[in-house]
Amino acid sequence: MAEQFVKSKIAPNKVVVFGKRTCPFCHKAVDCLEELGLKPGHFEYVDISSRKDMEEIQSYFQKTTGARTVPRIFIGETCIGGFTDLDALKRSGELESMLRKIGAL
Repeated sequence: MAEQFVKSKIAPNKVVVFGKRTCPFCHKAVDCLEELGLKPGHFEYVDISSRKDMEEIQSYFQKTTGARTVPRIFIGETCIGGFTDLDALKRSGELESMLRKIGAL
């Protein structure tokens, strides 16, 4: 069920951040993405902290992305990692081109 839930949120033309309410890096990731002015409908924040299958979702992330920590950030169907990875992409200039490529900018 966790795999199905995660896959239902990810789309080729969307940026999805899976996170938790109490995670400061999740909030930083959202702020970073919102500063870029993504087109409406191309960004979704998914709070997994209140879900009964939260542990299963994080185990699925471990299996598919190599880490179970949040935020787990997907640009299109590719997991770029967490906030540190997002910040590095932004600083290098790669983030904007990735977002343009999926039609989010």
